[in-house]
Amino acid sequence: MSDRLEGLTAALLEAARKAGATEADAMAVDGTAISADVRKGALEQAERAEGIEIGLRVLVGRRQAAVSASDLSARTIAEMAERAVAMAREAPEDTSLGLAEAGDLSAVRDGGGLELADPAPDPAAADLEQDARRAEAAALAVKGVTQIDSASASYARRRFHLAATNGFAGGYARTSRSVSAVAITGEGLGMERDWAAESRAHQADLPSPEEVGRQAGERAVARAGARKPGTGRFPVLFDERISASLIGHLLAATNGSAIVRGASWLRDALGLPVLPAGLSLTEDPLRPRLPGSRPFDGEGLATYRRDIVKDGVLTGWTLDLGTARRLGMRSTASASRGTSAPPQPGNSNIVLTQGPQSREDLMAAMGTGLLVTGFLGASVNPTTGDYSRGASGFWVEGGEIAFAVNECTVAGNLRDMLMRIVPANDARAHLSHMVPSLLIDGLTIAGA
Repeated sequence: MSDRLEGLTAALLEAARKAGATEADAMAVDGTAISADVRKGALEQAERAEGIEIGLRVLVGRRQAAVSASDLSARTIAEMAERAVAMAREAPEDTSLGLAEAGDLSAVRDGGGLELADPAPDPAAADLEQDARRAEAAALAVKGVTQIDSASASYARRRFHLAATNGFAGGYARTSRSVSAVAITGEGLGMERDWAAESRAHQADLPSPEEVGRQAGERAVARAGARKPGTGRFPVLFDERISASLIGHLLAATNGSAIVRGASWLRDALGLPVLPAGLSLTEDPLRPRLPGSRPFDGEGLATYRRDIVKDGVLTGWTLDLGTARRLGMRSTASASRGTSAPPQPGNSNIVLTQGPQSREDLMAAMGTGLLVTGFLGASVNPTTGDYSRGASGFWVEGGEIAFAVNECTVAGNLRDMLMRIVPANDARAHLSHMVPSLLIDGLTIAGA
């Protein structure tokens, strides 16, 4: 890890001590981002951004404040500490505040062998432009594609260092390399679009731009002639592309912040079934080469594999130190943070148990219903779990796709919906949220 980042966090902690902080933690982050966008065979936009930011959280007794800056001068660091301490003294008292005990801190202080950063040199802007051109050309080569809305390639490298007055000091780097394309079929009011995108931590793991472009083109062409479906109660198959959003609502409802506020439709469900028997929802921050992996959390605690739901039963909340103390529990090492705000609980890599059947098997079993491949807007009540989302996809009749659909709404109640999910076996292992296609019967579809 960069000596520069370590030096900055050490300087911030020393400034906080001199300003009168009881405890403090500091973060320094630097990064590089490069991107290229292509349209109609020409470079439309190319960007390179580099920056560094520092953040300081101070505690004065049981009061806290957080500040951040991009100026690294000694004067700014001293002023940050003085301002943060002054702000903390005016903040309301919170008995849940406090750093981790020294004995609870992670022994791992680097990337932990998770291969989060690609050792290869940063790609040149010309390489990204070429990838975007190749993706665009492949999408245009698909019969029925009339134009490409966008084709892009990007790269980012980010390093951070976290240090605290409890003795923790550690950090690591991570990289991201991506290619995407959005293709259009049809003309005028009959235009339909779809997309494809791939992102990996390591360049060597990224599919070819041609594969991404071809997939975007084929998806767009499949949507030609889309129309509204009928209205009624039908089974709905959530395609793997968007099924993780459904599980995301469960994760939001089991987040400690929502539980502390009493604003969760699962606030009374601990120890009760929330998924069908046999299904588990597991958080595993230690999977190599994934964007959600991390060896320690934002408070210096060692991360670990845990079941949020085991055999259908909700086993626990997602907690940082603050929410854990308020609930009389232990942190699940789930603190997430940036430079400008205190820690909050958040999930990393998620895996839902897969089923034995393919998506096509589930589509055949549903008979007549809706295959959802995209969402537009959302209305989800976090307290009751009432769910309504604009959707697009394909109408299924006799177990096979009959026609593309758009401008419809899918509605139900999340607690009931999740108890009826039937998972397919098509989850992609490189995603942080590894969730297969999900079939749910008896949802309300509002169309024509």
